Amino acid sequence: MRRHRARREPRAHWLLFLLGVAIVLAELCLNGYAGGVAAEGPAAPGPRAAADGPVLRFGTFGTGGTGGTEALRLPAGTLALTFDDGPDPRWTPQVLDVLRQYHAHATFFVVGAQVNRNPELVRRMVDEGHEVGVHTFTHADLAALPSWRQRAELALTANAIAAATGRLPVLMRPPYLSMPATVDGYLAVLTDRDTRDWERPGVEAIVHNAAGHPAGAGAVILLHDGGGDRSQTVEATRRILAGAGGRFVTVSEGLGLSAPAASAGMVARGTALRWSQTAGRLLAAAVQWIVIVGTVLALVRLSAQVWAARRHARRVRRRRGPARYLGRVSIIVPAFNEAANIAATVRSLAANDYPGCEIVVVDDGSTDDTAAIVDRLARQLPAVRLRRQANAGKPAALNAGIAAAGGDLLVLVDGDTVFEPDAVGRLVQPFADPAVGAVSGNTKVANRGGLLGRWQHLEYVVGFNLDRRLFDLGECMPTIPGAIGAFRREALRDAGGVAGDTLAEDTDLTMAVQRCGWRAVYADDAVAWTEAPGSLRQLWRQRYRWCYGTMQAAWKHRGAVFERGGAGRMGRRGLLYLVLFQVLLPLAAPLVDVYAVYGAVFLPWAQVLAVWGGFTALQLATTAYALRLDGERLAPLWSVPLQQVVYRQLLYLVVVQGTVAALLGGRQRWKAVARTGLAAAAR
Repeated sequence: MRRHRARREPRAHWLLFLLGVAIVLAELCLNGYAGGVAAEGPAAPGPRAAADGPVLRFGTFGTGGTGGTEALRLPAGTLALTFDDGPDPRWTPQVLDVLRQYHAHATFFVVGAQVNRNPELVRRMVDEGHEVGVHTFTHADLAALPSWRQRAELALTANAIAAATGRLPVLMRPPYLSMPATVDGYLAVLTDRDTRDWERPGVEAIVHNAAGHPAGAGAVILLHDGGGDRSQTVEATRRILAGAGGRFVTVSEGLGLSAPAASAGMVARGTALRWSQTAGRLLAAAVQWIVIVGTVLALVRLSAQVWAARRHARRVRRRRGPARYLGRVSIIVPAFNEAANIAATVRSLAANDYPGCEIVVVDDGSTDDTAAIVDRLARQLPAVRLRRQANAGKPAALNAGIAAAGGDLLVLVDGDTVFEPDAVGRLVQPFADPAVGAVSGNTKVANRGGLLGRWQHLEYVVGFNLDRRLFDLGECMPTIPGAIGAFRREALRDAGGVAGDTLAEDTDLTMAVQRCGWRAVYADDAVAWTEAPGSLRQLWRQRYRWCYGTMQAAWKHRGAVFERGGAGRMGRRGLLYLVLFQVLLPLAAPLVDVYAVYGAVFLPWAQVLAVWGGFTALQLATTAYALRLDGERLAPLWSVPLQQVVYRQLLYLVVVQGTVAALLGGRQRWKAVARTGLAAAAR
């Protein structure tokens, strides 16, 4: 059916969306890469350099010659304290305090990712006369890495140091003392005396290991200021400085070297890297919280749905009995180009077992055979009447049918819906309560073949019908579906009829009726079959209209949140529920999927599989319960895990597009779904 002409059709902005997703994923991956920092351990993954070999190797690789190394040693009487794995926000300041107390200088081989997290500590090192060298970006075993990764580890760390200090590092120590085949342009510093402080053997053992032999020889002493509990290292450093003989110098000072200033480009690259890493860390924390909150809300929703379904089913069973005659019922069928299904719809309505129904079909300017089909049926079925009008939209067609109808109870039916024989009688039974102004029936998908059909079938049973049971108990029903809904004429009159200023006239009308003080309830035993979209394109068009129309209706009736009585319950419960679970959480869903990709790469597989498996198992259990509650077979359950791969993404992308349209303020046109006549297949 055509409804609104578009004043402005918003662009999908998918390029911007994809760019945003790519940026988020890149930032998360950078955070995952930078967060994979290991501490020094007992086993070296790669070949470890000999402790009794040259402790300094000056690399000339990549300078245009054939390459080579020059072995160097510190002069006698000089000791170089070197600290690896920092800077650490807890232990590095304590080490620096001890060094300042004894007026000693040291060399810190820093991890680039830690430099970006604590740049102020690296600046303090330089300001207090210490030297900073490269210890890779993630504490990676260089000898076990491909050459491109080796270059990246060294370059990223050098850029980080340059951004923090403005200096170009010339020293490098490979983690695990595992030497790569080449060291481009760095003085590779090994060690003479490994204190093995990372084992935390006790302060005395660390001091003993630092003493070494022979006494008085120049030596490089290996300690750690990061990567774990370094309280023993801090105290051992104090003891070493207080009791050891010799002059404590930086490595470059002992060799007479100097660190050149970094280029402006290098500083800029390092600054950009630090900002990106910081953004990635903050984004990862934010997305993690979004995932946690979303998961908790989803679990709360599932729990509430199951609890409400059980309670609602028990209540319905207690009050269910033979259908009573509650007055004349008029059935209004607006139809625009519904030739594929209209005959089955009208025949099913005429065959209902509620006495005295009249059926008013309003042809809204159809360009196919809809009117002719109904006209022929009207000659055969005395209860059927046909009204014709120029195309004016579904709300106008409904209002015309309501005006022409003679009953006080009005059943509004889409032209592609097939009723069960007892559906009309079951649908109007709640009107025995004079406070009830609207009743929702139970819509089922007729065309369930293929994955798309199964997924929509499950969505109707689990999403829509479980929600309606919850809304019924909470007296906050936001939508009486256009496929099968009933209204008291007085309630429609109070609401001002069917408005045409939203794309979801059924949601708009339901909210308006409740704001007038009437209750809206759910009759789960009033069953009708509808034809669901048969292609992803058709599904997109339908759900986009639903989504955008729901946003329009929610905004139109936002004042209900502050009202009292039934209107307030609908506003504060139903309206907020719609906004939370049909708008906000779907908008956050792309971040959840991006985080899932990130988790598959950087998080333990067991943890990822456990979360996914647990959530899927919970969905399977809920779906099985909903199917049994609705009297459906469990056969489609196998498609639930696959539903998370394609169907869920399409639905949240619809919400993204609908939100773009709403923010741009354009009025969208009513987009028809092509019909194939499959709605009659279930009968």
